[in-house]
Amino acid sequence: MTREQKIHVASVTVLLLAVGIAVGLKNDWLLRRSAKSPAVPQDTIYGMLDAARSGNVAVYLSSYTGALQASLREAVRESTEKGFAKYLQDSNVAIKGVAVSEPQQVSESVVSVRVEYVYQDRNEAQNLRLEKVNGEWRIAAVDGAERVKTLVPYGTPVK
Repeated sequence: MTREQKIHVASVTVLLLAVGIAVGLKNDWLLRRSAKSPAVPQDTIYGMLDAARSGNVAVYLSSYTGALQASLREAVRESTEKGFAKYLQDSNVAIKGVAVSEPQQVSESVVSVRVEYVYQDRNEAQNLRLEKVNGEWRIAAVDGAERVKTLVPYGTPVK
């Protein structure tokens, strides 16, 4: 093989490698935590919220565990998957933003996370208890929502 052919082969190899890396980054294949095994509790919460927003019932249900998951599965059966998907989407339309706090360790496999939902006219906060099930964080319990007093409502113009 001549020197020019070696340079050509090396150039093509580097170009293919660069294209592969670019495609991998664009499709989020590289430097990503697996969507099926969230590494931190917040990943599960954000995944659940994304699934609710898009109406993806299967992913939404997989974010939960135990009696809470069983209760949600029953709600899906009673309203049909399509009806439950619409309910998820409709209930998320009014949410303008979400603030997820750092997990508070309860035990080695249980954490508590405060999630604050921002609406146009109010904020609401809930505490979620997540458990590690087979190495994956799942939502095991959700406290009732409490209204959070806001000094300036969302969307108020700045003077």
